[in-house]
Amino acid sequence: MEQLIERPLPKPSSEDYASARLLEALAEAGLALDFLRRGLTRNAAGKAFQAWRAVLAALLRLELDRLKANAKTEEERKGLEEKAVSRIPTTRMVSLSQALSGLGYRDVAYITDRALNLHDYQYNGPDPDMALSKYRTREEAARAVMELVIAVLEYAERLRDRTAWTEEHENVLRAVGEKLRRDA
Repeated sequence: MEQLIERPLPKPSSEDYASARLLEALAEAGLALDFLRRGLTRNAAGKAFQAWRAVLAALLRLELDRLKANAKTEEERKGLEEKAVSRIPTTRMVSLSQALSGLGYRDVAYITDRALNLHDYQYNGPDPDMALSKYRTREEAARAVMELVIAVLEYAERLRDRTAWTEEHENVLRAVGEKLRRDA
């Protein structure tokens, strides 16, 4: 799975971009489960976050025309095209997710909140006072990682007919699904 993540991505303007980002999301989700199995919860949280970020990139690319049509300014349209799809800035994930929610992806904003909470956990670890992290224990974070991985898999399956879904996608999806069932 590691080699999938190291491949160069197609240009965001390419039709293959969303497909490549979904494959990346599946590979990252698999690595998150591997880290969880090894007891590396903070690393797992980071990989689960990266997996969701890749799903967001795929969604943004697939919905770029609709998002640009809803943009209020030319600057906002240009930002969507030049930065949002390719970079998915962490500081913009909430607003981008809310924009996708407005297009009918109602759960995206909630899932993004979970991903951002795991991103905080990755850097701060368990926090009984919940000042720096929303998770008091490793077990709480591990459960959140599993739930985020499930959301990544569900979105990959949901988007498979809208992208250039390959046998490689199918194989990685199957492998991650098997890991998830084994570890649940």
